[in-house]
This record gives sequence, C-alpha cells and structure tokens, in this order.
Amino acid sequence: MTSDEIQDLLNRLQAPIDDVDALLGYLTAPLESIGLLPPLFKQFNVQPLPPSSFKVSKHLVRFQRLILQHVFPTWDSALKRKKAIVLAEQYFCPDLFCNALPVSGEVALIAHSTLLSSPLSLHAIGLLERLANEYPLDRLYDTIFIQNQQPSQEKELAWNDCVRNLVMVPSKVANAIGLDGTIPSPLENGTYFNRMGVRLEKLIARLSREKKGRQASIQALSYLLNKLVNVGLFPSSPPISRTQPSFFQATLATIRSKVHSEGEKAYFEYWNELLDSLPSSLSLQSILVSLFASLEGIHPPMGNSPVQRGKIREEAILLSKLLGIVRPAKQELWEISTSLILSRNWSLAHARIFVCWVSAAALGGPLDVETLDVFMQAVLGLWSSTEHVKHSLLSQHQYASTLLLLSASYFLPNSPPINALTFSSLFIDGITKYLSHQDTAIRHCGMLVAEETARMCNKKLDFGGWEGDDAGRPWARSLRELIRARDVDAELDVPEEALVEDVEVEELTTAAAAQSLADQEVHVDSDQVNFATPVGYDSDDSLTGYASDASSESSSPDLEELAEIEKDPTLNIGKKKVARPVYLKQLGDMLRGGVKQSSPDDPQEVDRLEMGLNCAEELIRKKASYGTELAENAVNLVYALLSLNDNYDLPGFSSKRQGAMNALVACAPRQAAPSLIEEFFKNQYSADQRYVALNALAMGARELASLPIPESTAPAARVEFPSKMLPPSMHRRYIAASQADRELVPLLMDTISRSAIEQQRQSDAANREPTIVREKALRIKKAAPISEATKRDRLGLAISPPKKTTFTQVAAEFFIAPLVNRFWLFLREEQTREQRTAHLEGRSKYRGAGTGLILNPLILSHFLRTLGILVNASQNAPEWLAIIAPDTLELAVSLGTRPISASETEDDEEEGTKEEKEASVISSALELSLVILDGCLIVDDGRTLGLEHTTLLLGVQEWAGKIFESLEQGLKISGGGGMQEARIRSTTAGVLLKVDEIISRWKRSMLDWR
Repeated sequence: MTSDEIQDLLNRLQAPIDDVDALLGYLTAPLESIGLLPPLFKQFNVQPLPPSSFKVSKHLVRFQRLILQHVFPTWDSALKRKKAIVLAEQYFCPDLFCNALPVSGEVALIAHSTLLSSPLSLHAIGLLERLANEYPLDRLYDTIFIQNQQPSQEKELAWNDCVRNLVMVPSKVANAIGLDGTIPSPLENGTYFNRMGVRLEKLIARLSREKKGRQASIQALSYLLNKLVNVGLFPSSPPISRTQPSFFQATLATIRSKVHSEGEKAYFEYWNELLDSLPSSLSLQSILVSLFASLEGIHPPMGNSPVQRGKIREEAILLSKLLGIVRPAKQELWEISTSLILSRNWSLAHARIFVCWVSAAALGGPLDVETLDVFMQAVLGLWSSTEHVKHSLLSQHQYASTLLLLSASYFLPNSPPINALTFSSLFIDGITKYLSHQDTAIRHCGMLVAEETARMCNKKLDFGGWEGDDAGRPWARSLRELIRARDVDAELDVPEEALVEDVEVEELTTAAAAQSLADQEVHVDSDQVNFATPVGYDSDDSLTGYASDASSESSSPDLEELAEIEKDPTLNIGKKKVARPVYLKQLGDMLRGGVKQSSPDDPQEVDRLEMGLNCAEELIRKKASYGTELAENAVNLVYALLSLNDNYDLPGFSSKRQGAMNALVACAPRQAAPSLIEEFFKNQYSADQRYVALNALAMGARELASLPIPESTAPAARVEFPSKMLPPSMHRRYIAASQADRELVPLLMDTISRSAIEQQRQSDAANREPTIVREKALRIKKAAPISEATKRDRLGLAISPPKKTTFTQVAAEFFIAPLVNRFWLFLREEQTREQRTAHLEGRSKYRGAGTGLILNPLILSHFLRTLGILVNASQNAPEWLAIIAPDTLELAVSLGTRPISASETEDDEEEGTKEEKEASVISSALELSLVILDGCLIVDDGRTLGLEHTTLLLGVQEWAGKIFESLEQGLKISGGGGMQEARIRSTTAGVLLKVDEIISRWKRSMLDWR
C-alpha cells in the first residue's frame, strides 16, 4: 500500500497542479518522512506518508527528475514569491541545519548522479554550486565509508560512481553554459579542482590518524588520485591561468608546514603508502613531475649562502618525507624519479635539491653511499653520451654537469667512488667528446668537470682561461664555489636577516627635514643609493655628503631634458608655433615639405614634418566618414608618406609613419591600395620603404577584415657592442625602429601558419572520432530571428549610416589581383633586362636581385608573407575560389621552384647571407601555399581547387614532397639551420597533409589524378 501512495504522489506531481499550496503539500510529505522537512513548511503537510515508507535509494531519484522536468520550469516564479523554492532544493541539497544527518549525504550523492545525467538548466547549475560548497569531497567520503553500513564491495562501487560524478562537474557546467554565459566561480575548472585538492589533503590528514579501515581508505584515495591525474590536476609546470588547477599549488604550503611538526609522522607515512598503491606508474610519474615543478627554487640558483643552502635542504626534506627515501630497492619510485631527473631540463636549483634528496642525508641521517654512487653512474651515462654532447642545449649541458659534480662532491676526497669515476671509460670518453666540441661554452662544461674531479682525487689539472663573463664562465665559477661545501650539511634555522648588511644612515637633524619625512613617506632603494657614512665629528649637521662619479665630464642631456629646454619660453621669444593641420591637403603639404621660410620666425621644415607625423593617423581616421575629402587626397598622401626619410632623427618616426600608412589603406582602400602597389614596384625606394608599403597593405587589410592586429612587434633590446652602446632609452628606440618594420609581417604569418597546422590536427582528431563526426553532420544553421519593424522604418524615414567597406568587397580588385599581376609584369621586365646585359661583365651587367630591389630574397620573402596575410583575410570574398586561390598558389609554386634572377646561379655574394635569404623565400612560399590550401578546405572542402585546378594541386604536392623527402634524408636546404629549418619542416608537413586531405576527398572525381 505504501508503494501505491508514493506512486500516486508521483502521478500528481507529473499532472497539472491547481495552485502552489497543493504543490507544497506534495513536496512536504516525502521530506517529512525522511526527516529533512524544514519546520517552516510543516503546516503544508496535510497528507503525511506512513513512517519509513519513503526509501531514499529507491524513490528519491524519481522525485528529483520530476522536480527538474516539471516543478522548476513551471512553478519557479510562484515558489520564489512564496519563498518556498528551498523546499524543492531540499530534495537535492539539504540545508545547513540538516547537513550533519546521514540521510543528507545520501541525498547529495544521488543528486550528483541525477543532475549530471540530465540536461543542465540554470536551477541545476545553482544546485551543483551549492553541493560543491556544502557537500565537499570529505563529507561524501564519510557518507559512503563511515555512515553507511553496506558491504565493502558496494561501498567501493558507490565511491567510484561518486568520484566519476565529481570530476565531470566543471566540464558539464562549461558545456551547458557555453561561450556566452558566465560560469559560477565555485564551478570554474581551476577553482573547483583546487578546492577538491584542499579537501583531499584534509581528508588524508584525518585518515592518517585512524588505524581502522586504513587499507580500504588508501585504496579509495588511490582511485581518486588516479582520476585527478587524468583530469589534469597534476600539471607538468606551474599553471599561469586561474582556470588551470594544480593540486600542489593549492596544498603544498600546508604540506610543507607539517614537515617539522611533531606527531605528523603518521601523516607522511600515509602519503608514502598512498603513492605506492597507485594503480598506474604513469599516474605516479605525473604526480612526481608536478611535485618537482612545484618545488621552491632560490635566486640565484647557485647561491651558496647559509640561508640558500638551508632552503635547498628544506625542499629535499619535503621530498624525503612525502615520497620517502629513494633507493634502487624501491624499483618503481627509483626508476621514475631518476628518469624524470635525467630526461627533463630542470633548473640548477632543482639539481641541488635532487642530489640532496638522493643522498638520503637530508633528514640528518648518514649518507647512503651505495645509492648516491648508483645515481652518479646514471648521471655519468647521460653526461658522456654522444647524443647528449652533440645535440643538447647549453642549459642541458650545465644541468647535467652540475648534477655530476654535486653528486661527486658528497663523497670524501679520494674515496673509492671518486676513483672509480675518474678511471671509468665513460668518463674519459665524455671528457674527450667535450674537449673536441666546437662551442666554447659547452667545452667549458667538460673542462670544469675534469678539473674538479682531478681536485677531488688530490690531483692538479688547470686548463686556464676562466676569467670573463662569457661562454659559461660565471656559471663555472659559481659551481666551483658551490661544491666546496654540501647543501645537506646546512643549518635549517639560519635567520634570513643574517645576509642583510647593516647600512648606517645619518639622522635628519633639522626640524624642516624631520617634518617633511613625517608628512611624506619616501621609498629608497639601498642598492641604488650610496650613503656617506659619517666619520668622526662634523659640526655642520645640515650638510650631507653624497657619492659622485669619478669622471669630471658632464653627462649629456637626454631627450626629456632637451624637450624641456626647447619648451622654455625665454628661449623662444617671437617663435611661431606650427598650427595643427585641419584638412588633408594641409597635411600633405607638411609631409612633402619644400616650403621656404618667409621670415626668420616662421617654423622650420623639421617642425612642420614632426607636426604632420604627429597628426597624420588621427586626421586620416577622422576624415574617413566626412565626404570625399579622404578619397581625393589619399593618393597624394601615399606618395608623401612613402617617400619620407628620417633626415632629422625624429622620435617615433617609423611607428608614426607606419600608423598613418595603415590608417590610409584601411580608411581609403580603393584609392590607397592600388597606388601603393604601383609605387612598390618602382626602383626608387629603399628596402625600409618597401617594408612600410607591404606592412601597410597587410595591416590595413586585417583592419578591414576585423582581424586582430598586434600592438607591438619591436624585439627586446640587443646589446652587440656594450662599450659603444647609447643610453638605454635611445638604444631601445633605435633598435626597435630598425627591426619593427621587418618583423611585423613575419610574426603575423607565423601565427596564421601555426593556426592552419593546428586546425589540421583538430580536423584529423575529429574525423577519427565517430561521435564528433555525427555531431558535425547533425549541426544545422539557426534561422534568422524575426525582428519587428520600428515605426521609423515603416515610414521610410530611417537614415542609414554610411556603409563601412569590408575587405571581402575590395580584396580581389584593389589588393590581391593588382599585386599579383603587377609582380608578373615586373618579373618579366627584370628578366628581360638581365637577358639584354647577360653578355656584359662587371658593373655593366644588370642584376634584378640586388640589395634593396624587389627580387632580393629578403624583400621577396616579405612580399610573399604579405600576400599570405591578404589571402588569409579574404577567404570570404566571392572571387576567392575562382581567382584569388589559384592565382596566388601558382605564384607561390613558381617562386618556390624556379629561379627568378640570373644572379641566383652565381656565387658573387657571401655564402652565409645568400643561403639564409634563399631559405626564407622557400619558407615564405610554403607558408603562402599552406594558407591557400587551408582556406580552400574551409570554404568548399577543396572541391574547386581539386577538380578545376588539378594539375596545380598535384604540382604543389610534388614540390612539397620533394622538399620533405630531402629533409628526411638529411640533405640541407640553403640556409636551413635553426629556426628556419624548423619552420620549413613544419610548413612542408602541413602542406602535404592539406593536399592529401583534398585529394582523398575528391580523388574519384579528379581526371588523370595520378
């Protein structure tokens, strides 16, 4: 009969309900039966259920589903008005007054399963947020293992289900909310899992003090740790975003505080057992990597002060307590730890921590000689290997050499392990390989190891030449000092203040000075200020000495001081200021110059030019929406800006001119772009001016296409000749000005190429997953919403704003087609000139690829990258498939395969420069091809290119395949070293993958595709 009453109650909840009081009567009866009904709502329970008739494990899930599907969508507003929404939420998350009841935990467990197995609504997400706060991990653990009297097998199954539900909460919520919504802070991925990590640490601390059920708890928590590893709670490097969780970032401070606490031995023993019981060695490896990455280093990493050595030992003690003493007998921990230490490029401070931990003496015990000797032999195997010596970076060589010398320094001088090391064939071969290395810094690593190992054997070996600050010599000197003592012998309680030198500062004796100090707090950096220490008695207390430079020469004023001097009104009497231009014609006159001074007080040409550059970009953008003034003056401004030269060393000249050119192309594309392209192919311009023109086309196109534009591409200051360096501000200014124009477009093109390659990887992964393929097939386009016509629209009085030109409207006619066609015409003319003078010798012979000319590889590669940016921005243009893609792809293949100048076959320039330029042209042509192929796949799956331009597509495949085959065989492309080689390899592979995808899709329809 009881079952019939509950079924009748379910039917009533599912059927239409008359009023909210009836709904409250239906909801209160089950809650009263299990003891979760708030006292405020007992008056609505007019038909109570018989005692013990409502079974939580049997009936609750059905009530939860009905509430989610019928009560919340229909009665939400009514329940809120009556302040009774808590009654419905009580079925999922019992309030704090009932939290301690055993049934509350059982309700929360079932609520997780119900909520996550149904489509998440806003109510469901709010309930998950409450559950995350009020029923955390340790509370649910108590519900399953302590408050539940079920058999152990059923407890294990319930715990596994609970863990699976808990780890999927953030991803389910994020998918339900999507990109447009805001995820509640407790359910964000990073916050949620970090809190779970904190609760797990507290649970471990509590369970470690309990003897009963220890094995079952370790088994349960090892399953949880394995799941947390799989969801990324143990990253291999410290997270840089708040959305990235990290267990040790959230808990390591708490764990570290318990290292020296009395009575915490059981806590760390529990950790040792827990890590030993992990079901997978990969999980243990992930945990160790994350733990090693979370250790605190020191700065500098080779510091040898007592405090710094104490910090190293503290971290080694933490590893010894948390992981246990590492020995070869603990096979799994030993193999994983040593492989991680030797296979990854950790910092030098990590090397000190690892050696201190492996020595087993960090806790104050005796040195484990056998373990340390085995570890030193493993380090020696890495240090002396041919692969490591030839191909590792300098930082890896220094790390391995530091590990080897630190391990050896822990032994007594002339001890058996040291003697065995020096007579080892691996050691002797390693020294020989290092001494024959071409890099001086790497050669110093082997020389240092040889000298210090000989000293440990009471022998004398001195290669000499350790003075200076280059080629790794400072590192070598620091390591020599470091190994004179052992970090494991450091005192742990050395106060940090012991390292701070006392600085005597003379007290202020005048009343005015004392009052000034009291009114305003002044921050003084003791490293940058030299204080004069009072010696003896000085009768004049108001005078304080200061340190000055030894040089008697006065320092030159910087730019700021010169600007202040120039603004001094007493020095510029009667001088007329330059008026800001109001019209674009005035701006053009200022930029062209040539205006003579009618009187001595008139502004000079440099002042007009500086004012014009300062106002150019702002005025151009302001005039973009005012009539036809910009269109009428755009061509003249192109000529004026492009022909400018920085004859007066104006501050910010390059950036201001580039900004004005970018604005001109973006605001007047129909006038500026064709004239700029025409000017580019004239031989009167320098390489820097050609870079400005290409950058303006690329940046203007991206602005028209509403694509992001990098704020700044100026590299960090480089110091090639420190003794000849300008003051820092001017040095940065000139370095940035000389490199910004050349690196802006390559950086953008690299980003576009990486995006295309990454998209290929995602596409391959999606095509391999049948679920994703089916979701893509079932995706439909949303219908456009019906908008109500306003009264102004119906009357026909709406005044539409001027339409903004988009790049797709002008890409083919004004940008890409003129650029490609003009290049072919220019190439034909240049080759004709070369043929006419081929019989001449010396300077009489014409070369089309000379310095500063368009066919020079530096400018040609920049031209191809600019064309790639334009092609990428024009993917949605109507002419893309028929004109833009095939024409530009043909250009890329031609420039990548055929000689464009007779000078390419002559060896008349330095070999290194020539090879680098040739490699840059090949790389740029491949990047352009990759962008085109990726766009064809996005627009029509490559159908037009594969069926209408089959020969061209197969030509691209043959060209890229030949390059890839050559690289795989070890053949070197001209200038293909370093970053250039890596770029060519990745881009070639991307081109081949794109071509293969197009051919695989349309192979059956392609004629003579073989």
